[in-house]
Amino acid sequence: MHHPIRLRDAISEAGTTPLIGVFDMFSASLAAQHYDGMFVSGFGFAASHYGLPDIGFIAWPDIVAFVQRLRLAFPRQHLLVDIDDGYVDPETACHVVQHLEAVGASGVILEDQQRPRRCGHVDGKQVLPLEAYLEKLEMVLAARRDLVVVARTDATEECEILRRAEALAATDADVILVDGVRSVDWIRKVRAVIGDKPLLFNQIAGGKSPRLSLPELTELGVDVAIYSTPCLFAAHSAIDQALVELKKADGRLPEFTADSVGVAESLALLERNISRNHQLV
Repeated sequence: MHHPIRLRDAISEAGTTPLIGVFDMFSASLAAQHYDGMFVSGFGFAASHYGLPDIGFIAWPDIVAFVQRLRLAFPRQHLLVDIDDGYVDPETACHVVQHLEAVGASGVILEDQQRPRRCGHVDGKQVLPLEAYLEKLEMVLAARRDLVVVARTDATEECEILRRAEALAATDADVILVDGVRSVDWIRKVRAVIGDKPLLFNQIAGGKSPRLSLPELTELGVDVAIYSTPCLFAAHSAIDQALVELKKADGRLPEFTADSVGVAESLALLERNISRNHQLV
């Protein structure tokens, strides 16, 4: 199964392709029941794997190992991977891209931030000089075989956003992302300057971008939507609430009902991930 080609085909179809942010194997197991594509979010991975904010702590071998586990468990899912700035230098970025392609990733997102980096929806971001980022991007594009490459800019000044979006669209990058875009009007402006290059939109709860449905995004000319943290934030809320209730009940578990999740339900979910249960592809 040729994963990059499958993702390219999905992007080229009518409508907006959704990719759901997952942060561990369990969240991925749940996401796979509802959507055909996953996004390996830097925000979620830093939180889950290290218990740290997404400001540059991720080590590339950890991401590669996670994607390898995902691919074995989910042979038919699209896997788009956030590789931040390529882990600083261009040579490392190329090395990571080749590893990810070898373990079955469908695509990667490479940003133009410089260190110290930040989540795309918070203040304080700094970007590399455009020429330096383009050099890194071109090296990554030359290093991949078929992997989908999303070129991302974190520029915040209006003129610079459009200058960079236009420059990225002139490369062989497959998709363009302007992260932290603040309005529908700005989605239209970016769409206009990148021509027919596919456009990706990132939605994150509490972030800077507007809340938009897939039909609304399709109308705006958005080809791919990544949802970085719905699983992570839902887990945060649900786990916290469950522990509050357990403490309030002096350690007595809640009554098990037909709507509850227990041992059997979790095992049934996880059994599906064993490779012997997958059809050959």
